[in-house]
Amino acid sequence: MRSLGGDEQIFSEWTNLINNNLDTSTDQKLQRVNQFFNRKLIYTEDIELWGQSDYWATPLESLSKKKGDCEDFVIAKYFSLRNLNIPDTQLRLIYVKARIGGSNSAITQAHMVLAYYPTADGEPLILDNLITDIRPASRRTDLSPIFSFNGQGIFAGAASNATLGPGGTSRLSRWQDLLERAKKEGFD
Repeated sequence: MRSLGGDEQIFSEWTNLINNNLDTSTDQKLQRVNQFFNRKLIYTEDIELWGQSDYWATPLESLSKKKGDCEDFVIAKYFSLRNLNIPDTQLRLIYVKARIGGSNSAITQAHMVLAYYPTADGEPLILDNLITDIRPASRRTDLSPIFSFNGQGIFAGAASNATLGPGGTSRLSRWQDLLERAKKEGFD
């Protein structure tokens, strides 16, 4: 965290979040991680923060800046939940089109959310930086999923039974780059 120029206090708070919730229920882990990042990070466009149009930050990079865009919120939540022993099979980062102004709006923008799948065939719960409470996907009619992915690969859609595509995540270069940088920071 020091090498990134970050505030050690926020790193300590994040470390405490992980260490103090290893034995809590999955619902508590989801709630606490979602709240932590929604409160600690300020939404900032990549061009302003990183000087490029699309940069996927590691959790430590986001924490060091205390800022990030939607992908950065999702990535930080994903890695935090993985550190809280939530299996990769139950988490997916989902690219969506979000209707801005509610489910009846015609204005859309690209957005990313994190989904938690409680069972292999269950409805996912959505963790988002736009809406602070965690809701089942059926209550997020403002989101239209495009595709989803995790450490296992890229899925066609976001349904729990979505087909895992061939070739792993190699077609998603930003994800591959992020995984390499995160591994150097101690994430698996």
